[in-house]
Amino acid sequence: MNIEPIAFFRSPLTSKFGIPRQGGLASSLEGRIVLEPAYRHEEAVRGLEAFSHLWLIWEFSANSHESSGLTVRPPRLGGNERVGVFASRSPFRPNRLGLTSVEISRVDNDCANAPVIWVKGADLMDGTPIYDIKPYVAYADCHPEAKSGFVDKTEWKRLEVVVPEAIEKQFSTEDMEGLKEVLSFDPRPQYHDDPTRVYGMPFAGKDVRFRVVDERVEVVEIRPVRNSSGNK
Repeated sequence: MNIEPIAFFRSPLTSKFGIPRQGGLASSLEGRIVLEPAYRHEEAVRGLEAFSHLWLIWEFSANSHESSGLTVRPPRLGGNERVGVFASRSPFRPNRLGLTSVEISRVDNDCANAPVIWVKGADLMDGTPIYDIKPYVAYADCHPEAKSGFVDKTEWKRLEVVVPEAIEKQFSTEDMEGLKEVLSFDPRPQYHDDPTRVYGMPFAGKDVRFRVVDERVEVVEIRPVRNSSGNK
């Protein structure tokens, strides 16, 4: 079976660095699904406004290499313990396919490239190819009693995020809310713990420079983005 993208995702996050480690973590982070011309018709999304959430099937297209083994080191376990690739959400998979549930913000039928589907909570970078869109159906998809393996035994520790007022003013209210949420989950590699190191993360067309001291993220500077690493 050959499959082609039916849409591409547009996000303020234009590199792998800073992408939420799971869908739904950064619930205020907004992006949009732009359909390819063959599907760019209102008929394709008719009835979608009656649903609150979607499933997206997409590709880890920014990965430069395929899965090289049968075990991986999940960040949730500190990057030190190995589990089977099929017992993980690792982006390094045999077929590089991702699955994410997102919340529908709105379906815009009047904009350029309409219809455009605006969603919140995606863990996709800008330019990610999407291969299918399916509505989330609570009676079949929700399992309150489900067990989550090692995930049940660990917890993401959210950090305090401090942004100077002068920097906040350079972003829209929506983008700033999303940025703070992304930073609160500590986008650094799990093995990094240097309070003097300043990291850079492209977000909404700007290079956000920050450092992490104890359990506090401090945004220290905003620079122009020189090169975008989006997929399209």
